[in-house]
Amino acid sequence: MSPRTERRPAAALLLLAAAGLLLASCGREPPKQPEGKLVLERAAVSDLPGWSSDDPRPALAAFRRTCGPILKGDQGRAIGPEDRFGTRADWAPACRAAAALDAGDPEAVRRFFAGAFTVWRARDDTPDDDLFTGYYEPEMAGSRVRSAAFPVTLYKRPADLIDVDLGAFRDSLKGERIAGRVENGRLVPYADRAAIEDGALAAKGEPLIYLADPVDAFFLHIQGSGLVVLPDGSRTRVGYDGTNGHPYYAVGRWLIAEGEVPKEKMSLQAIRAWLAAHPERRREVMDKNPSYVFFRPLTGDGPIGSAGVALTPGRSLAVDRRHLPMGAPAWVDIAYPTTAGPALRRLMVTQDTGGAIRGPIRGDVFWGAGKPAEDLAGPMAAKGRYWLLLPTGLDPNRPG
Repeated sequence: MSPRTERRPAAALLLLAAAGLLLASCGREPPKQPEGKLVLERAAVSDLPGWSSDDPRPALAAFRRTCGPILKGDQGRAIGPEDRFGTRADWAPACRAAAALDAGDPEAVRRFFAGAFTVWRARDDTPDDDLFTGYYEPEMAGSRVRSAAFPVTLYKRPADLIDVDLGAFRDSLKGERIAGRVENGRLVPYADRAAIEDGALAAKGEPLIYLADPVDAFFLHIQGSGLVVLPDGSRTRVGYDGTNGHPYYAVGRWLIAEGEVPKEKMSLQAIRAWLAAHPERRREVMDKNPSYVFFRPLTGDGPIGSAGVALTPGRSLAVDRRHLPMGAPAWVDIAYPTTAGPALRRLMVTQDTGGAIRGPIRGDVFWGAGKPAEDLAGPMAAKGRYWLLLPTGLDPNRPG
């Protein structure tokens, strides 16, 4: 996210921390880990398991949204982190064809994707790290007025918060960012979660909205966006607008290490249950994650992903943009059971990123808003694979 998700270390820890939740698509920084290089091998539609069974129309809607920025922007600009994914001009014909398509006919949509794109199997040299998790948009009670019933502040982005794209200074730092504030002419770290909860922003921070439950606020910080139900029953959406720049720490990892929650039972729901059962330690544990998120109001469809468009439940995929382009169709085959079957096999679109989404074969599925989406996202930590669909004629392996 933008909205958002945290990322991980090596496989085993990955699975635990992820299952432990901590994946919300936006702005967090996990420990640095060795990562493989994305390898793309030519494949065919016939290689895609379940291709003929999926209804591709929701994926078409997601792709059309992504095409808006592609068609309006500088057509010579590269799509993705490397020249291997072509330019906006290379993607424009597929976008124009998608706009002209009869979106009501699933077979026509399937033929479109099969004809306008070439299939590429994605791999890397560290298969044990392949991981797919889920995130969602939480719904919680809140108010525009602070009161005893709504004491928890969601802050707007502070005026003195500065984001730095380190890749603008060193090619070796592409994809890396830090944040802080200027003090005596030097960039220094911003206040961490504990300091902000103790009042570091009380005099200068601008509240956006107030929530009833500090645990709801904590999970909202992890997910990156959410729906706030106001006292009159109306709803307003809030979304990620930056972090304090401190590294994200998955509290699920700590609960496992301390023996508070068995690793095989770790999930978003397990963390919620533990915090509810230990109110006297709630603040202590939540402060172990020094990362703190700031929010802005969102209007219209949402939440908004890193591609700059509204996400589509079940069809938007958060990936590591250091390896992959935004807006690419991707066929996923994930060992995660849903009502549709024992595996998640469908066409999705890469439309978001997250600090915890690190590595070539790493994905975070956006499941939507509210409790049903939470139930799908919370326990998700599954092995999987994917195929990228790139415009016909574009060879990602062509020499420099």
